[in-house]
Amino acid sequence: MIVKETKGSHSNTFLVIPEDADDLFSLRRVIQQGDSVIADTTRVIKQTKEYARPDKGERVKVRISIRVSTLGLDDVVDRLRITGTITATDNELVPKGSSHSLTVRVGDAIVIEKDRKWHEGELRVLTKSSGGEGFILVAIDTQEAAVAKLTGTHVKIIPNIYSGQSGKRYQTKNNSNIQSFFSDIAKTIMSAKAEGDVIVIFGPGETKRRFYNLLSEVADGKVVVADGVDVAGEDGIFVFLRSPAIKQVMSTSKMAAVSQILEQVMIMAQRTEPKYAMGMQEVSKAASLRAIESVVFSDSIFRTANENDVVNLLNTIEAQGARTFAVDSSTDIGLQVSSLGGIVAVLRYAMH
Repeated sequence: MIVKETKGSHSNTFLVIPEDADDLFSLRRVIQQGDSVIADTTRVIKQTKEYARPDKGERVKVRISIRVSTLGLDDVVDRLRITGTITATDNELVPKGSSHSLTVRVGDAIVIEKDRKWHEGELRVLTKSSGGEGFILVAIDTQEAAVAKLTGTHVKIIPNIYSGQSGKRYQTKNNSNIQSFFSDIAKTIMSAKAEGDVIVIFGPGETKRRFYNLLSEVADGKVVVADGVDVAGEDGIFVFLRSPAIKQVMSTSKMAAVSQILEQVMIMAQRTEPKYAMGMQEVSKAASLRAIESVVFSDSIFRTANENDVVNLLNTIEAQGARTFAVDSSTDIGLQVSSLGGIVAVLRYAMH
């Protein structure tokens, strides 16, 4: 999450840009009824004329400030809906005092203002994910390549790039098409890369190292090669996210942390060691005993549990010093968490 305190705000106004599903849930936890949210949005403006039928209206872009009345995650974790009363606007045709609903997605910028100083717990939730590394994943061989952007625990895959050649007939040492293939991949990477992102290249054979040699000369920032993943294309991206290689080259990422937590849970389950909890009931009981060390939850939890109950549970857990991670179904890890009840916790001590 990108978080910047606005000038002269006396620590009560922040500009925030969520970068993944976890960030949206963090906003759900810190924005409260009565807060003000400023955002760019669209609104239908109808022109009313005497003796004329009312038209359907024109949708215009407008910047508004609303006083929050209700908010909630919209079906899944990748959208946050905020409803409230308009208190300020930059368009005189948009009336103050009317109701409006904002939909906040990953990448949208909003300003949050409270009529008081932020609590330490709220600031901790808001800023815990700011400044983290992003990753560009490249799964490549002589025939195809896939590029994916990993932000937090959310993966966005760009459609495959093909070399146009088939396996045995593709002579990489003599065929000039390899340069055009590499050039197309490099352009795709540069269009997705943000400042500070780390580029991770993997796949079967030596193609990944040839591409690394080319890319390391032209790309700004860190470029690394990961071994142990012998699959290219979109399948290679998902294989990498499940492989031990993710811990070696992406130890600072949320995805690696979540993967390690789930691995711990699976090992303890096999050993019948009661230092984990699954599902709302078990995790709530562990939270009441202050036994939780870390928690992972998926968007499926909102289909089986009340949203406010989940919010209150996560706030309680984090206030006790535990780590919390949100994942979605864009990855196998999100599906795995969903199959385990939607929420999984590693405990500080065994709970009988």
